[in-house]
Amino acid sequence: MKRSTRLLAMAGAAALLAAVPVAQAQAPPGPDRSLEKVKIDPNGAPLPVPVTEIIRQFAAKESEFRVARGEYTYTQTVLVEDLGSYGDKIGEYRVVSDIVFTPEGKRYEKITYAPPSSLQSFSMSPEDEQDIANLFPFVLGTEDLPKYDLEYLGRQQIDEIGTYVFSIRPKKMVPGQRYFQGTVWVDDRDLQIVKTFGKSVPDLRKKDREDLFPQFETWREQIDGKYWFPTLTRALDTLHFTSGDKRIKISVRYTNYKRFKSTTRIISAEPLKPPDEKKPPQR
Repeated sequence: MKRSTRLLAMAGAAALLAAVPVAQAQAPPGPDRSLEKVKIDPNGAPLPVPVTEIIRQFAAKESEFRVARGEYTYTQTVLVEDLGSYGDKIGEYRVVSDIVFTPEGKRYEKITYAPPSSLQSFSMSPEDEQDIANLFPFVLGTEDLPKYDLEYLGRQQIDEIGTYVFSIRPKKMVPGQRYFQGTVWVDDRDLQIVKTFGKSVPDLRKKDREDLFPQFETWREQIDGKYWFPTLTRALDTLHFTSGDKRIKISVRYTNYKRFKSTTRIISAEPLKPPDEKKPPQR
């Protein structure tokens, strides 16, 4: 989202707060925080295997999920609201699209509703669109692990779901690449991410441009009895531009998941087992 001014033709992308440091992962600060206070038990029940093995196994499951989600059609509804000083909406950006396949099996986005944007304080940037597509529904697969440092924070119960909680941050940032930084909650039975909270990084500040990006929360639900799919991303925050603070609200809904026939075969990751239990040889 680009900051709108009358003086600069190249203004920056709108966003929400700075990155979530590890020490603040349990209680992100600020009056805009809409999440429940996270209560993590660092001294909970003993882990069935070492943390490194949990990470290896849930990353393998996430890689499976990335392939599986690529075989589904769904509807994505994006709403970005520009809020005034008193929280009143003064403009919005709305796009509804179907993620579908051609008869030949090629996946593409078909926009079904996109009225002209009425945003006043900021506008959408290519980085915003990239983050909505790739980082709001964040997936941490085996192939992504070399990019990130993970720290185990403990266990937390979310409704009836027991989870392992990890802090995650990029090891280094390659120019032109986008990364997630924040906290992930991993189902301790299915070994898949069920919730994320954090932001996309880096923020981009240059002489003629400010690109800042939102803290957001994404929830997943079990859609097909096996995989946890993102169903809702939401954000509410203040954008701290040098020219003044701007308020923003974002929601992205993912609905109507349907499997598209494919020849791809997904091989399940191994379930958690105690370290001393022998595993059958791989074939």
